[in-house]
Amino acid sequence: MDRIRIVGGSRLEGVIPISGAKNAALPLMIASLLTRETLTLENLPRLADVRLLLRILGNHGVDHAIAGKRPGESAISGQTLHLDAKNIVDTTAPYELVSRMRASFWVLAPLLARMGEAKVSLPGGCAIGTRPVDLLLMALEKLGVGLDIEAGYVIARAPKGLTGGQIVFPKVTVGGTHMALMAASLARGDTVIHNAAREPEIVDLADCLIKMGAKIRGAGTSTIEISGVTSLGGARHAVLPDRIETGTYAMAVAMTGGDVFLQGARPELLQAALDTLTRTGAEITSDSLGVRVRRGGGRIHSVDVMTDPFPGFPTDLQAQFMALMTRADGVSRITETIFENRFMHVQELARFGAKIHLEHDTAVVTGVPTLKGAPVMATDLRASVSLVIAALVAEGETTVHRVYHLDRGFEQLEQKLGACGALVERISGGD
Repeated sequence: MDRIRIVGGSRLEGVIPISGAKNAALPLMIASLLTRETLTLENLPRLADVRLLLRILGNHGVDHAIAGKRPGESAISGQTLHLDAKNIVDTTAPYELVSRMRASFWVLAPLLARMGEAKVSLPGGCAIGTRPVDLLLMALEKLGVGLDIEAGYVIARAPKGLTGGQIVFPKVTVGGTHMALMAASLARGDTVIHNAAREPEIVDLADCLIKMGAKIRGAGTSTIEISGVTSLGGARHAVLPDRIETGTYAMAVAMTGGDVFLQGARPELLQAALDTLTRTGAEITSDSLGVRVRRGGGRIHSVDVMTDPFPGFPTDLQAQFMALMTRADGVSRITETIFENRFMHVQELARFGAKIHLEHDTAVVTGVPTLKGAPVMATDLRASVSLVIAALVAEGETTVHRVYHLDRGFEQLEQKLGACGALVERISGGD
């Protein structure tokens, strides 16, 4: 397995281009199953999860083509992907594929909407908690879907098509909202989603579906209304910039006392996180081209934070913020409200000399003046990049193992950090 070696102590200075959002790209790619015409996605990130989803879609008969590099594009410019689901040849999503990426379970909705049937493996648990699919299935039942679970598979049928209905989520679910949007777009009649997720990635999917001919109102609010149509067409849509990548690099800049322009970042996508970062002592400015983050000398201010659905502080930035707080002046409390097992990075941060103890769903972090480089191991996507942030300021050398987690969600991480002065390199092979 590849490893990343980092020598700490360098300030980050320069420009980091922000890639297209993984969490937007995946549902957009799945939406290609809703139409016989070509869906073209621009600004698609080069990620392991994108490559895996292409395999999954190909299993259903989706053809794809990636446009060649255009004049002026760099190695980290977003890709243009053409998806053609004219002929769906298989409505089964097997365990060996779904088990590798939870978002692939969402193919259930468009397959049902278009073909009237689907057989999709249950995704099972994952490293950051059980993340059950009961709310996702409830949403489909409200649209007239018959469901059975046999031998670890969801067998769903709607032989006469989907019908609009009232979907009331007892708690906010991004996956459930994605699936309900896709399914309701081709349902007969009207659907209302109550307590819908408000994340920017939901809005991005709705915008794309509208370009394809869907009738959707209220995306980005807690109530979304959909009037079903008989068919959807092709479209061209650009994936929005990745707010989690933006926040991650912003925290890395604050950690090193650097000055970096995050090109293409949109501050409104993560305002709560940027406001929190400002309270730690970072200076953040923005214009139409991106966001600039800089922090001068002195200790980082300790700040308490609680994760919350959008527009609150994102759970996907919790680990990165905890890494920042390990060097803060004072004590901070970080409370995780979204996932029940998202503190596995704590024991790895402790290997740097961080002082963290857990109180149920809260991590109490006592900042220390220095961190020491150490061999550490990534446990999930966001936890892995928190170790990189700590390593950037740790004295000596750090080796991050199992970086395939990083490759799932961060495009060209070593190149982007290295271009801003970080001493970072990928070592191929070995453990």
